[in-house]
Amino acid sequence: MFLTMSPDSFHKSGGFTLIEVLVALAIVTLGMFAVVTQLNRYAMSASYIEQKILASWIATNTITELSISPEWAPLGTSELNLEFANRLWRWRAEVTETEIENLRRVDVYVSLSAKPQQIIHRVSGLLEPPVPADYPPTYWIKNSGGLTE
Repeated sequence: MFLTMSPDSFHKSGGFTLIEVLVALAIVTLGMFAVVTQLNRYAMSASYIEQKILASWIATNTITELSISPEWAPLGTSELNLEFANRLWRWRAEVTETEIENLRRVDVYVSLSAKPQQIIHRVSGLLEPPVPADYPPTYWIKNSGGLTE
């Protein structure tokens, strides 16, 4: 007893052809490539934003330290390397005169120590001269109308 198959029985099967499988694989490959590309962009953006935030903190901390220093920041440029958030950073502060006698401008540039030419963040601020040593401290007391001297 022999089983014979007619040529029509090959076309009536419910499977996929090789061409259909290859097209489906190509579509899945393109989709996966797009997902990997987006994940890479996300990782790069997250790293860049993290660097910008850390550099911003370093710059604002530097301006704050200069503004509360007991000595007025000298004119000119100063640089410092520091470790912050397990990375080595470099900040450069440029203090210049302004048109107002008791104000100095400071520009702080922050970069990674490995790439000092690549500025990650820049912050500018104004510095006042420090309070004289013999200046009496201000005491603030709270009353019902708010804070007074």
